[in-house]
Amino acid sequence: MTWKVEWDDRARKEMRHLDQKVQREILLYFRDRIATVDDPRRFGKQLGGDSCGLWRYRLGAYRMVCRIEDDRLIVLVVRVGHRGRVYRRPIG
Repeated sequence: MTWKVEWDDRARKEMRHLDQKVQREILLYFRDRIATVDDPRRFGKQLGGDSCGLWRYRLGAYRMVCRIEDDRLIVLVVRVGHRGRVYRRPIG
């Protein structure tokens, strides 16, 4: 089973502000690890509170917040950023 990774406009904008090396590592993480597994939840952690229903992936000091759409086999990246800043603004 192959999952498709899609990017929300906000996440694309946040990615552009990151260092190119970090961008490359994040893209490789989604391509090699998340898109190829049977269950992308295996590598993430479910968020609670106002972000209930979203999943968080860690890569070093960076976090990627995603919505997993099982019916379409899509992992939608909605936020990307440094762990100290990614949760400060409302997600959605």
